Amino acid sequence: MSALQPELSVIIPAYNEERRLRPTLARIHEYFASQGIHPASLEILVVDDGSTDGTAQAVRESMRTMPALRLLSNGENRGKGYSVRRGMLEARGHLALFTDADLSSPMEESEKLFAALGAGNDIAIGSRALDRSLIAVHQSRSRELAGILFNRLVHLLTGLPFQDTQCGFKAFVRHRCQIIFEQQRIEGFGFDPEILFLARRHGLQTAEVPVRWAHEPASKVHVLRDSLQMLGGLAYILWNRLAGRYPRAEP
Repeated sequence: MSALQPELSVIIPAYNEERRLRPTLARIHEYFASQGIHPASLEILVVDDGSTDGTAQAVRESMRTMPALRLLSNGENRGKGYSVRRGMLEARGHLALFTDADLSSPMEESEKLFAALGAGNDIAIGSRALDRSLIAVHQSRSRELAGILFNRLVHLLTGLPFQDTQCGFKAFVRHRCQIIFEQQRIEGFGFDPEILFLARRHGLQTAEVPVRWAHEPASKVHVLRDSLQMLGGLAYILWNRLAGRYPRAEP
């Protein structure tokens, strides 16, 4: 594989992740090395979302021993959706995977997503809901109920059939899915339903795949604040559709 065209891009949106980022990057690097992935076939993109701690410095230090690592800086805090979108649009790999900085889903689970892409799907999304026995550490009951209710609303308002749209572990055949991120408008936590809505609108095949997952107690998700933001995102998706802001690609 040419160094100019890696086979896989791994995108990590990061906001104030100095503490978790070093072990996460080391784990990703070690995992793909153990799989025999040549360094030229891999790139890891950390999108620093205006962090005020040492996130950027942690990445720069890791770059000394990880030639596949790249740092993208937003300059200011724009949101997780913006960071994922930027990473996806600047990625160069044939396949692209985005994962949370805490690796709530172990990198080994990426094999399941890549198998789903190899079976002919354009997108593979990790799911905590399809097999809850795979959850090693559960969220609080209130968070789990909020997630279940939100996904029911997603199904009701958008028709998307997925049981878990919010798991931060998704893989794409990048060149086929470029239009999704070009049209994505939601910059905060509510971006996942939008990219899945756009995928269906453009006729892309999406597989929902059960993955191992463990809740990270230090998660930055705030149940009430982020739930309201995601509900607003659903309304924004419907408005954008009515306003013609999601034009279908030409055949």
